[in-house]
Amino acid sequence: MKLLKKNNKPVTQENQYLLQEIALTKRALSAAYSNFDNATDPDLIDCYIYQVNSEQKRYKYLLQKAKEYEKSSAKTVHIADV
Repeated sequence: MKLLKKNNKPVTQENQYLLQEIALTKRALSAAYSNFDNATDPDLIDCYIYQVNSEQKRYKYLLQKAKEYEKSSAKTVHIADV
């Protein structure tokens, strides 16, 4: 069961960009896993291993940036409320 949280924060251009990049990276990671699962040639297997690792690192980076953005926007809202 997924709980929904109401979010009244305005969606900024930077936040929208991060969300789009995260979605694209998730799809690319899924495709890389699929390609790896179907590869039989040793060179292609190596290629897809590198591709999976690359997409995982990009995904981790984007999630970290999104968390930093959320923290910075939360601090801004908190300071404005005081």
